[in-house]
Amino acid sequence: MRCPYCNHQDDRVVDSRACRDGMAIRRRRECINCSQRFTTYEYIEHTPLTVIKRDGRREPFDRGKLLDKIQLACYKTTVSADQIEEVIDLIESDLSTLAEKEVESKQIGELTMERLRHLNEVAYVRFASVYRQFKDKNDFVRELEQLTP
Repeated sequence: MRCPYCNHQDDRVVDSRACRDGMAIRRRRECINCSQRFTTYEYIEHTPLTVIKRDGRREPFDRGKLLDKIQLACYKTTVSADQIEEVIDLIESDLSTLAEKEVESKQIGELTMERLRHLNEVAYVRFASVYRQFKDKNDFVRELEQLTP
């Protein structure tokens, strides 16, 4: 690690600790040459995920796009912003365990519906109506019947 003050390459680690809920390590370093201290962070490098769309196009996975769709489904429900973030984190975690570099949008949609089904039924039906492209009220009725035990 190069010192940001004198550009020397030798340093020693003074302190290390986990941060960002265990997703990063914060290290305090001291330059051997000039004795200045600086902080570095280490993160797990994730392989970028590519989404294969229904029409065959490929595009990078976009957490923000998923967030927008879930927020829209959860509009005026009791679902909090923290719960939405947690759902997205769980979906990303599920996708990362697949160990695939490319994932069909269908898989993401199914994972999202499964998470929303357990979180809020109204949000689930809203998301499903767009994702499954409901054509009429009969599609809604069929989906609602599946929700009732």
